Amino acid sequence: MVKNKVLIAQKRAKMTEVRSVSVAIIGAGAGGIAAAIKLREAGIDSISIFEKENDLGGTWRDNTYPGLICDVPSHLYRYSFAPNPDWSRTFSPGSEIYKYVRGVAEEYDVEPLISYDSEVTRLEYIESRWHLHTNKGFQGEFDVVISAVGILHHPVYPDFEGLDSFAGDCFHSARWDHSMSLIGKRIGIIGTGSTAVQIVGAVVDDVEKLSLFQRTPQWVLGAPNAFYSDEDKARYRDEPGEMERAYNSLARTLNHGFAAAVVGENEEALMTMQAGCQQNLDENIHDDELRRKLTPDYSAGCKRLIVSDLFYPAISKPNAELVTESISRIEPDGIRTADGRLHELDVLVLATGFDPHRFLADSEVIGRDGQTLNSTWSEGNYAYKTICVPGFPNLFFLGGPNSPIGNFSYLLTAETQYSYIEQLISLLRNHTLAEVDPKPDVTDEFNRTLKKAIPKTVWASGCQSWYFDKFGNIGSWPWTFARFEEELAQPVLSDFQYRNC
Repeated sequence: MVKNKVLIAQKRAKMTEVRSVSVAIIGAGAGGIAAAIKLREAGIDSISIFEKENDLGGTWRDNTYPGLICDVPSHLYRYSFAPNPDWSRTFSPGSEIYKYVRGVAEEYDVEPLISYDSEVTRLEYIESRWHLHTNKGFQGEFDVVISAVGILHHPVYPDFEGLDSFAGDCFHSARWDHSMSLIGKRIGIIGTGSTAVQIVGAVVDDVEKLSLFQRTPQWVLGAPNAFYSDEDKARYRDEPGEMERAYNSLARTLNHGFAAAVVGENEEALMTMQAGCQQNLDENIHDDELRRKLTPDYSAGCKRLIVSDLFYPAISKPNAELVTESISRIEPDGIRTADGRLHELDVLVLATGFDPHRFLADSEVIGRDGQTLNSTWSEGNYAYKTICVPGFPNLFFLGGPNSPIGNFSYLLTAETQYSYIEQLISLLRNHTLAEVDPKPDVTDEFNRTLKKAIPKTVWASGCQSWYFDKFGNIGSWPWTFARFEEELAQPVLSDFQYRNC
C-alpha cells in the first residue's frame, strides 16, 4: 500500500513537470521563422530548422526579378509581433520584404538554429519520434516536425519543343540572371500572371522590343502603389495604435471582405471588384483590338487577382507587343507562333509560375505502420483543417493543403495555424499525450464538406489557375477567413486519435 502511494506521488510529480520536446522545422522562410520564434516564446529550446538553400527568406530570397512587389498591402503583410512602421510603399518591393524577414530573424536570434544547404530527404516515424535525414545524412530524432516549406518555391518550366535550343539568355523568373543587361535587347516573356505583369512594367523602357506571350488574359486591379512619406512613418513609429488601426482596416477589407467575395458570400464586393478591374482596363487601354485581347472571359477573382497600375500603360507602348497566337516551338533565334511568325529574341523569360501542391513530395515521409505521405496523397493532397494528416502523428503543416492561398497575408495564415499547432504541442509537453494525429473519419468528413463548398467559390466559375492541382482539385480555403480563424481557434481533442503518455 505504501509502495503504491509512493508510485502515485511520483507520477503526480512527473505530471506537474513540463516535458522537454524537440522540434524540427522544415524551411527557413517566413513561416518557419515565425514558428521558431513562437516555439521559443513557449519555452521550447530544442529547435532545429532545416533549409535546403544557403539563405533564409523563402519566396523573398528566391524571387528577385525587376518590378517584384507583394500584392498584399505592406501593413497587412507583417508578423503580428513585429509591426513595421518603415514600409516604403503601399505594396512593398520584394527586396524590402526580404530585408524585413531577415531583420526579424536576426532580432530574435533565429539564424543559429538553421542548418543551411540541408534538404530533408527522409522522415520516418519510429516509436513516437521522427527520424530525420537530409542530403547530409541522419540528423537526429524529433518529437515534433513542422513543415513550413511554403508553396511558391518549385518553379514550373513550360514543355515547349526546342526550349533547350534557344541561343540567347533563358531563365525562369525565380532564377533571374542579374549578370545580364536588358538594355537595348529584344525580350520575350512567357506568362501573364503577377510576375509577368510586374516585369513588363519594370523593364519596358529599357529594352528595344518586349514581346509578352499570353495564353489567357488576366483581370488587373489598378491600385496605385504610393510611397509613404517620412511623416507617415514617423506617425506609425510614434503612435503604434495608428499602425494597428491601419492593419485592422486592411484585414477587414481583404481577409474578410475580399475573402467573403471569392467564396460566394459577398456578391456586392465581387461586383465592385469586377467593376474596378473593368474600369482600369477601359481607362488605360485605348486601342480597341488590344483591349479585346486583354479582356478575360471569366469573372475577376477566378484567378489570383493582379494588382498593378503600371501594366496597361507599359503594354501599350510602341516597343511592346501582346502576342496571343499560341507558341508552336522555340528556335535558336526566338519563338515561332502558330501563325508561322518567328519572334526574334535575345532574352527569354519564363514567367510560368510555381507548383504550389508539392509540399513534401520530394521527401520520403513514412508515418505509422509504414504508411507513406506520397501514397496517402496519390490522388490529391488533403489534411484535417489544413494542419495534419491521419497516420502521421506529431507532423504539422504551415500552409498545408487547402490553406487560404489567394490575395491574403500568408503571415497571418501561418500565425493562425501555428497557434493551433502550439496547442497540440502543449498536450505533448504536459504529459497528456505522447502522439496525436486526426481521426481518419473526421478528416474524411471535413474534406467532403470542403469539396461541397468549392463549387460556390469564384475559383470554380470557369477558368484554369494554379489553385487547381493535377487531379482537378482546388487547393484553397473555400470559406471565409473568419471561419478559418474560428476553425483553428482551439483543437477539439475528440477529433484526434492519440496515445497517452
